[in-house]
Amino acid sequence: MAIAEGSRRIQLQVQQASLADVLGSTGETNVQGEIVQRLDAASSDIFVETLSQSGHVAAIGCEEIEDPVIVKGEAADGYIVLMDPLDGSSNIDVAVSIGSIFGIWQKRPDETVNDASLLRLGNEQVAAAYVVYGSSTVLVIATKDNVCGFTLDPESGSFAVTHPNIRIPAECPYYSTNEGNNKVLDESTRKAITLLRDKYSQRYVGSLVADFHRNLLKGGIFAYPADVNRTDGRLRLMYEANPLGYVAEQAGGAASTGYQRILDIVPKQLHQRTPLILGNKDVVEETVSVISGS
Repeated sequence: MAIAEGSRRIQLQVQQASLADVLGSTGETNVQGEIVQRLDAASSDIFVETLSQSGHVAAIGCEEIEDPVIVKGEAADGYIVLMDPLDGSSNIDVAVSIGSIFGIWQKRPDETVNDASLLRLGNEQVAAAYVVYGSSTVLVIATKDNVCGFTLDPESGSFAVTHPNIRIPAECPYYSTNEGNNKVLDESTRKAITLLRDKYSQRYVGSLVADFHRNLLKGGIFAYPADVNRTDGRLRLMYEANPLGYVAEQAGGAASTGYQRILDIVPKQLHQRTPLILGNKDVVEETVSVISGS
């Protein structure tokens, strides 16, 4: 409910972005070294507020904040939430779909929450969620073996179930990747992308949530592999890869770095980066096999 409330508030700002004067950057850089968009900062503040006030969240880690927010008081036995409050910032100014991503872990019994408490394996998640702000606002929630989608009714402010029991279709018609990066891929990864190109139609928005959401509903594979300039990958393990990897697996899909299952990675840093390949399980496995040479 805290995520739903936050997404309702952000949806209003997204729709009124130009009119509400929330476009553009703050002039600051975040812990990732990226320019902070004004809507990034607003989204982070909104979700920290709604999650902190929910009474069920013990700690919040955020892509935009260097240190986690430790919640005091009655939330001592609650959940740990790691989030990308506004994914796809480069698309904000051009009215392209953007989103929010959340990984949710149960706080360990009798644990005193600190920074190290947030370094949890992806396969220990109890739930994950994401929101797409586009032609409609859709909230997708994954729990064990179940993925369900809710669409916001802007008039009532309530979410209605519109996508019950989501499963990735057996057929994979699409692949999503930045073809402009081919020149910096190693030989095996370039071969894997070429095979995808030869088999499937490309659909690439450049907003992770939007690309993943389409592939989740229609079938497809998203690939942001490691390259010679980014051997550790580009996307964030804890804020993006783990949550969406969890969603993909609960819907019958798979998520990998190209060498290892995403949810098996032992995190070393809260803001750790990773390559990410996720979507239809059979296609992910074939792609990983080519990349890893296995």
